[in-house]
Amino acid sequence: MNMSAAIKAYSNVAIESKAHSSDPHKLILMLYQGALLSIASAKNQMMRNEIAAKGKSISQAISIINDGLKAGLDLRVGGPLAQNLSDLYDYMSQRLLVANMKNDTAILDEVSTLLLELRGAWESIRPAADQRPQQANKPQQPSVKTPLVYGRM
Repeated sequence: MNMSAAIKAYSNVAIESKAHSSDPHKLILMLYQGALLSIASAKNQMMRNEIAAKGKSISQAISIINDGLKAGLDLRVGGPLAQNLSDLYDYMSQRLLVANMKNDTAILDEVSTLLLELRGAWESIRPAADQRPQQANKPQQPSVKTPLVYGRM
């Protein structure tokens, strides 16, 4: 196994381990970050004219958006907000396909901006348990979890 393959294998295991140990809120943040990183990679690959790598990165971003973020939506619980997010994810996926076909970095920037705004909004609604400082030797009160747009929290 060459060094590059070893580093990639380690990275995949580290990401998978982190995903299994994260709470649902952090998992969504990880999905946003993964999509943003894939789009950034695609942009760099596009500028270096690395066609196959660009296509793979864009496909990965689309997969994260569709199979992660969109698939995690609970349309029954989330109502109109979840439906609007679903529609926005569809829009982003379509724009990424166009960016791939036209080698358009401006479209990649557009989708990145949308994802950054959504990630910022998601960060701002971090569960209350994560926002208050932990006090030593004080028993934890069970937190009341409000159903959010994504799955069961």
